Amino acid sequence: MRHWLSLGAFVFVASMAGMASAAQCEGVSMPDTVEVEGSKLVLNGLGIREATVLQVDVYVAGLYLPAKTSDGGKAASDDVAKRLVLKFVREVSAADVAKAWSEGFEKNAGAGKKAFDDRIKKLNGWMSDLKVGDQAIFTYLPGKGIEVSVKGKVKGIVEGVDFMKVFYSIWLGKSPPNPGLKSGLLGGKCG
Repeated sequence: MRHWLSLGAFVFVASMAGMASAAQCEGVSMPDTVEVEGSKLVLNGLGIREATVLQVDVYVAGLYLPAKTSDGGKAASDDVAKRLVLKFVREVSAADVAKAWSEGFEKNAGAGKKAFDDRIKKLNGWMSDLKVGDQAIFTYLPGKGIEVSVKGKVKGIVEGVDFMKVFYSIWLGKSPPNPGLKSGLLGGKCG
């Protein structure tokens, strides 16, 4: 009988450990770690994108880095493997996503935005209408660029360290879409 109790306790503890290996925000789970080209990245934080004055939830974002940090500038600009995962909790059109990229680059690149126009156009061309549960994943690969995956399909790579720095600054820079999103990605409370 003791043997069965011990086995039951082991199974319970093992199942709880499995549950603890994912973080949650607004009902969306993301794993604590991911592997990128043989390197393990850790979940730095989760944040929720809220839009309009009604603060409508649009997506949950997860930021993966080689090591945790609360420094947005460092997280955005370090030339290291990193990943941003956007899991949509609301339907969004490709046109709205493209508009958001353009606005984000304008806020974070300022007068230098023109240098990114062709690459923003490339990124926008890979977007599609996103439904609840769809994901867009942006993985920076040092020496290559940002690999873009939409709804489980790799679309291509947008080249350049300069592009990567401004792109990640959209969420981690001085003018994030909403302050709670940035705070969550940098290890603060989600929501």
